[in-house]
Amino acid sequence: MDFYNEMSAADGRVRPHYQALAAWLDSTPPERIARKRAEADIAFRRVGITFAVYGEEAGKERLIPFDIIPRIIGADEWQTLERGMRQRVLALNRFLHDIYHGQDILRAGLIPREQVMGNAQYRPIMQGVDVPGGIYAHIAGVDVVRAGAGEFYVLEDNLRVPSGVSYMLENRKMMMRLFPELFARHQIAPVRHYPDLLQETLRAVAPQGVNDPTVVVLTPGAYNSAYFEHSFLAQQMGVELVEGRDLFVRNDTVYMRTTQGPRRVDVIYRRIDDDFLDPEAFRADSALGVPGLMRAYRAGTVTLANAVGTGVADDKSIYPYVPEMIRFYLGEEPILNSVPTYMCRKPDDLAYVLAHLGELVVKEVHGAGGYGMLIGPKATREEITRFAALLRDKPDGYIAQPTLALSNCPTFVDEGLAPRHLDLRPFVLSSGQGVRMVPGGLTRVALTKGSLVVNSSQGGGTKDTWVLENHANHGA
Repeated sequence: MDFYNEMSAADGRVRPHYQALAAWLDSTPPERIARKRAEADIAFRRVGITFAVYGEEAGKERLIPFDIIPRIIGADEWQTLERGMRQRVLALNRFLHDIYHGQDILRAGLIPREQVMGNAQYRPIMQGVDVPGGIYAHIAGVDVVRAGAGEFYVLEDNLRVPSGVSYMLENRKMMMRLFPELFARHQIAPVRHYPDLLQETLRAVAPQGVNDPTVVVLTPGAYNSAYFEHSFLAQQMGVELVEGRDLFVRNDTVYMRTTQGPRRVDVIYRRIDDDFLDPEAFRADSALGVPGLMRAYRAGTVTLANAVGTGVADDKSIYPYVPEMIRFYLGEEPILNSVPTYMCRKPDDLAYVLAHLGELVVKEVHGAGGYGMLIGPKATREEITRFAALLRDKPDGYIAQPTLALSNCPTFVDEGLAPRHLDLRPFVLSSGQGVRMVPGGLTRVALTKGSLVVNSSQGGGTKDTWVLENHANHGA
């Protein structure tokens, strides 16, 4: 299988936007790079940028490996990506508003009604609820890969509680500290203003009539795998980080307990899944949420970002319909490719998937983090047999896709510089005032040779993502 190399063309020539980096690599002694890699590890550990890996016996937390070779995206490539992601997130927000109101797309027969109404992530409690600006997914993480001759494909849309933006920001800070001379050779678009954009987005969706909203970040607590990010973003925005026990509802209004007495809360950037948000409305055994929160939300006195019920739009069984959403709501053709998808609930698709399991990637509809999936070309005969049984037993719980030839990028591994597969998660912010994003995102890289699984929970690492502001290479 041929893989698109982000840095070098097939004839070995370095792509224009990588030339300054390649020249720097050629002129930098390996010992210096090794020393800087060690420095980065120490610094990340000191800052506390760790990731809790569930189910691992050896230690509750570990460092996400950081690779010091940046992933570089040209200005024109980024413009295409940005337009495609704005289009996609706009259509997804329209879809979410529609399915909780008029359901026009279901009545038009473009998406099977049972795929939405019977979806575990569909929240009937949200029917008829008007959210500020009609925005449901205020923060979206869209996973994009390059395949084939370098075309961009959207792998999935993360609309519930997408994480990883803190690593994007810390990776940039680390690279600027370690290699200031590299930034003199490139015009790299900044990302450090993301917390300001996030805060502006959250303030813009405050309930009607609230001019100076109180914004908080709601975390499940210190044992959550993304707790570093929750505390980091609250600190960067200058807002309170709260747990469910810090909030209470009185007269359908949310208040925060403070040393000066109760303070009204207007916008909650929640990093807790729907099921645990309100024990009165969802899981009665949840100790993480706020009793009565949904009453206040439905009364319009508080905004939740992201909205309750957004999960139906990032479900893998809905993913194949996003191109139709773009055509239906926007009257446009999709800018970014989607991956051809077999829906195992369809008998013909299931028959094809079972006959070609060794060639396909099979994913759980509700799966995340690289778990519950089969990568056919890498699977053992036993794994294929086990997945065939799972598919026959619960076909509507799975989709399948061709194995994409993910692009690769030079990465430092134990044996030196070697190509490794990667993806990109840009973060898209939506409010009633429009769709905005910083140029870049979180690049995740599969550190194991030949692996196509980039998730941190599966041993992947991260890279700084550079979007060039123009085509010039600065410096020698």
